[in-house]
Amino acid sequence: MEQRDSRLQIQLETSESLFATLAAINVCGYDQDLANSDPLRAQIRADFANSWGASAEAATAREQICRFITDKQQADGAQDLAQYVSLAILLRDPPEFTLTVKEADLPPDASNVLGFVPLLKKFYEAVGGHQIWLKHQVDYERVIARLHDPVSQLILRTDFYLKLPLSSYVGRKFVIYVDPLGAPSQVNARNYRADYFLVVSPANNGSIHLDQVRHTYLHYVIDALASRRANAVKRLNPLLQLAKTAPLDESYKNDTTLMVIESLIRAIEARTLTTPVPASDPKKLEALRSSAADDAMKQGFILTRYFYDALINFEQSPAGFNDSFSDMLYTIDLDKEKKRISNTNFSSKAAPELLTASNVTRRQMLDLAEEKLSNGDAQGAHRIAQEVLDRRTEDPARAMFILARAATLNKDIDSAQSLFERTLEIAREPRTIAWSHIYIARILDLKCNRDSALSHYRAALSAGDPTPDIKSAADKGITELPPGCDKDQ
Repeated sequence: MEQRDSRLQIQLETSESLFATLAAINVCGYDQDLANSDPLRAQIRADFANSWGASAEAATAREQICRFITDKQQADGAQDLAQYVSLAILLRDPPEFTLTVKEADLPPDASNVLGFVPLLKKFYEAVGGHQIWLKHQVDYERVIARLHDPVSQLILRTDFYLKLPLSSYVGRKFVIYVDPLGAPSQVNARNYRADYFLVVSPANNGSIHLDQVRHTYLHYVIDALASRRANAVKRLNPLLQLAKTAPLDESYKNDTTLMVIESLIRAIEARTLTTPVPASDPKKLEALRSSAADDAMKQGFILTRYFYDALINFEQSPAGFNDSFSDMLYTIDLDKEKKRISNTNFSSKAAPELLTASNVTRRQMLDLAEEKLSNGDAQGAHRIAQEVLDRRTEDPARAMFILARAATLNKDIDSAQSLFERTLEIAREPRTIAWSHIYIARILDLKCNRDSALSHYRAALSAGDPTPDIKSAADKGITELPPGCDKDQ
């Protein structure tokens, strides 16, 4: 079920796999914003409640899936829901619920809850979920029809401001999934390679967060443009050092492309800010818009003010954004921006970024942690790896492995051993497993526990990674007795 505007490369859609996922989460106690939700949410929840209580099989299926959800629950409610949304977008509709991508290509948060899929399949069949879906399809069509015009007008106004041709991004998709079973206050945005997805839930007045729709659409437009101008962006790298005390996610402080994109989007949002200020009072409107740019600067988006001023000139030019963006990048005066940033007093916290990216072309946080390790910055590597673990945004085994190596660098041998052992409990990648065994073996050798060390060296050889460095390290550990230990120990 979808509505597509022939003038735009956007789709308003529903998804039965998303419906099934959100229904299961609701059945298991997800009540956030229930009072403010579209009345349809309560109706569907009642239908599922009646269904799972009608048979022992359905009750058992519900108990199993709810236990899984409880086990995977995160402290942050938004991230807790987001991991299931991330997975649902990449599932085919029931009854198959099969992945549309290879398991290895799943985003880390979706991979974390992959065990949800067989339980969802069993639950959805046991409660007759497809029949409930069919019952409410007309209701979903009404919701989409109500949102079509405001969303289309929003996208058209954005394209008009940027002076872009009517959206024709060949080979790319911008999909808005609409489902009333979510919380109206939560908007989940994802990008997979070149495609962008937004999951929204209407409030009881039928509205959605159009500003967040536009924010994701701006990423859809700008991300690809920025990635094609790597050299122009790279020369701005020195500016990131001035953002190190800003209340931003570490990824912005270590990836200039992300900083450029988000600063530009914040500048566009400030320049197009609409308020109740009368049109006859342009000075007050300009003051409000300028203040919005200043707020973004204080949050740490350090190029917002530059782009804000550049957009004023852009608005007076006949050139479209595709042509003007390169000039905006090349005319940035580094010395001037360094001075401006140095004079900015950063606030204590920043607003969270809406878009969660899984695009493999973007630098991963753990890559940055690896860089810090290689530079001897154990504290920085630990901080980033722990953030990844807390947020479950990347491979948890790799994050744990970095924490262990950071502890080794700090000569905290007992903590390092414990962390390498925990890595082995969750790791699947043979190289991580092999090196964890080698590190544990070396620690055991330092403790003169030779028999246990040898078992770990041998385990490294059988971990399934045939690369020469692992074989060399393991063989050396087996043949060379550690200094300071008696050979009989």
